[in-house]
Amino acid sequence: MNQKHAIEIGLVVYEKAQMAAILGLTDLFVIASKIAAKHQNTTDLPLQVSHWEIKDTNLLPTCTFSSNPDSVGKLAAVIIPPTLEAPIEQQAAAPWLNWLRDQHSAGVIMSSVCAGAFLLGETGLLSKRKATTHWGYVEQFEKRFPDIDLDVDRIVIEDGDIVTAGGAMAWTDLGLRMVDRFLGSQVMNETARALLIDPSRREQCYYSAFSPVLTHGDAAILKVQHWLQKTEAQDIDLPTLANCAQLEERTFLRRFHKATGMTSTEYCQRLRIGEAKDFLQFSSSPVEQIAWKVGYSDVSAFRKVFKRIVGLTPSEYRRRFNTNKE
Repeated sequence: MNQKHAIEIGLVVYEKAQMAAILGLTDLFVIASKIAAKHQNTTDLPLQVSHWEIKDTNLLPTCTFSSNPDSVGKLAAVIIPPTLEAPIEQQAAAPWLNWLRDQHSAGVIMSSVCAGAFLLGETGLLSKRKATTHWGYVEQFEKRFPDIDLDVDRIVIEDGDIVTAGGAMAWTDLGLRMVDRFLGSQVMNETARALLIDPSRREQCYYSAFSPVLTHGDAAILKVQHWLQKTEAQDIDLPTLANCAQLEERTFLRRFHKATGMTSTEYCQRLRIGEAKDFLQFSSSPVEQIAWKVGYSDVSAFRKVFKRIVGLTPSEYRRRFNTNKE
């Protein structure tokens, strides 16, 4: 692998961030990268990790550590770790916000662990989105961010380009989830075994993960992707999508396929089916109601699309993965 194309995961070292999580994630990603390189029969590491700090409140975040300083990585994801102190206050969060928003606008996946969700929440990127944090922060979080759909019953919530994890030790879950996204499930499983982490429960969600390409560099298409994620792909007619991108329809279709590797219809189907999997896994709602919730008025069409993408019918998927089994 050409090192100049290395995938990089950046860790936010904010004031009073939990160093155990930062160092643990660093080790986890380095181990995963070495495992992946062994599979690829190369000495070049496909994944690297960096630490980002603000040395002065008037300065932008800078890279203060890289697991491979001789390579040129491109940020693919940013992780905001937990803190063992009180969640970060608005004033302390302010110097980070523009940088974090700019990274997200460039297609970088945003993620947080435990109280790190408070810093992510301050960016506004979680508005109208699903997220989780530690159950002990529910009242404080909801008061501070009333427009965020908080669900503390979940350890990890993958909402496309934003991933949040619950308790302070959930960095292990998030780390494995990132390894699965960027290096595949085989490397994820071997990393878990090397670190003596049981991935059995976590594997359920890997089947349902849709990880869209966000680093293609087409700002107009990225804007549409973010909009679709935020609106759960409820309004997907071509004129609306083209207008969101401010492109002619034919130009939009061509550039969308070039950027994402799929048609806008298929992309929206995968977003909707991903949402349906969550309902099937974590609720007892009837399949017909779930189909309607994710935008399908024709239940038979929903079943057909679900079977094609997942390889199971909705009912089969629920029997295998539903967490509300008696």
